[in-house]
Amino acid sequence: MLIPRLITNRILDDLIRSGKIILLYGPRQAGKTTLSKLILEKTGLKTLMVNADQSKYIDILSSRDLSKLKSLVHGYEILFIDEGQRIPDIGINLKILHDEIPKLKVLVTGSSSFLLSNRVTESLTGRKKVYTLFPVSMGELSKLHNRFELDNQLEERLIYGQYPEVINLTGYHEKEDYLREIASSYIYKDILELENIRYPFKIRDLLRLLAFQTGSQVSLHELGRQLGLNRETIERYLYLLEQSFVIYRLPAFSRNLRKEISKSQKFYFYDNGIRNILLDNLLPPTNRNDMGALWENFLLSERKKKLVYENKHANSYFWRTYTGSEIDYIEETQGKYFAFEIKSGKKKVKIPKTWQEQYGNDFQLINKENYLDFIL
Repeated sequence: MLIPRLITNRILDDLIRSGKIILLYGPRQAGKTTLSKLILEKTGLKTLMVNADQSKYIDILSSRDLSKLKSLVHGYEILFIDEGQRIPDIGINLKILHDEIPKLKVLVTGSSSFLLSNRVTESLTGRKKVYTLFPVSMGELSKLHNRFELDNQLEERLIYGQYPEVINLTGYHEKEDYLREIASSYIYKDILELENIRYPFKIRDLLRLLAFQTGSQVSLHELGRQLGLNRETIERYLYLLEQSFVIYRLPAFSRNLRKEISKSQKFYFYDNGIRNILLDNLLPPTNRNDMGALWENFLLSERKKKLVYENKHANSYFWRTYTGSEIDYIEETQGKYFAFEIKSGKKKVKIPKTWQEQYGNDFQLINKENYLDFIL
């Protein structure tokens, strides 16, 4: 089943009209190659497809030799480079192509190591447009299924997540095997390729700790103590995992009121299936004691995808006071605050009085009755 991706038309339009190099980032296995080939087919233009594993292409695309670059792309209207992070000096060579052959359209996919290595960012300042492709969003699935069907699929999404291959596999054992493969190989590959990690197994241990603490405030000091690592190393690993699209952090909201916690942070996973396989727990929701964390991780990751795909700029936080008042999720947009409390059950909640007095009444409970409005 081909899953429609929400950024397809935007990338297609920019590729045809913007005159800029299109960079498509995202985690491995998220569907970047499939999406790119679909877009290229829609253009109807003559395309050179480059597999960055082949040495004949690597040699030319890392040569900085204009004559070689021209000979490679002669007669083509689009150059497509898949997994561009594998080509040394790719950034400067793309700059040469852009400046010297301005009519050539270029689309490049790259995993997070492309981003981490800075091979492209500095060289292509003002010459690129960047897109990120996440695991499949509920917004994308809504193009194939109505709300009744999405509700029926909810349990599977909560447990197995939304990597394209996971969605298309039918058997639960096959889904589990695939998630184990991603968790044991792909999510660490970019980091280990680029960084001299002294204790690579510590990264997996760190992720497991974060999986257990999903939705809770995380102490970097405590993480370091449990892993036998200093704070600087923990920060570095967390940064690498964020850049690799495995996790993201939610900082505490504060306007410097003395009663507000301001320096805490929470971490969430972009995909529930990855979180669950790290915990080695693929039990259904009725047999779990972490349903609150599972539900919160799912909704906040979906909300994040929605904001990115709709190109909406919002600052995201959680809020808590030293006296125990808290709100799961805050969005700040153009100076306005929108507060959301996330519950997996039907329990009613009221807006905390402290928040109401300081920031206003825009407060909403998100539960299984209205969650689709929040993420679609």
